[in-house]
Amino acid sequence: MNNTSLQNINALGLLGLSVVLIVALVLQLVWNELPCPLCLLQRVGFCFVMYGLFLNIKHGLSLKHYGIALLGAVFGGIASLRQVSLHVIPGTPPYGSAIFGFHFYTWAFILFGATIIIISLLMILQNSEVQESFKGISNFNNVVGLIAMISIFVTLIATFIECGPFQCPDNPESYWLIDLLSS
Repeated sequence: MNNTSLQNINALGLLGLSVVLIVALVLQLVWNELPCPLCLLQRVGFCFVMYGLFLNIKHGLSLKHYGIALLGAVFGGIASLRQVSLHVIPGTPPYGSAIFGFHFYTWAFILFGATIIIISLLMILQNSEVQESFKGISNFNNVVGLIAMISIFVTLIATFIECGPFQCPDNPESYWLIDLLSS
């Protein structure tokens, strides 16, 4: 498989993870399901995976870029597994709405596991450890990169509005900045 095809696969992965962040933002902003600290840590994991994939499509394939994405997936996987383990205890209610039968943190754990497997396979399929001469980025990859940056930026803004410069509460009920401005 040539490196251009692998870069396109990276772009598709980046687009998919952008959709994951957008779904999380819709749950937060439209359905008013404020993310808990563990949810926010999972979003950090997604952002790091996205950053590694973005570097691969913007600057060419590199094992270092895949390494960043893998570390993000492991970090996010640990955070999501922690949250899953908290909610399997009998009598503990789930956090947030179910999406196709699973809660977001369960989907996050599944996605982080799949990400680790897929990135490992992409690393195996890469032609060499040294990136080929980079010929530029396609229009599709430019659009995907822009969507990813916007989704990460909106996630950062929404997190600041919710928590401000403080640690987020375990069970958030309102937005810190909105409460501050309305008082």
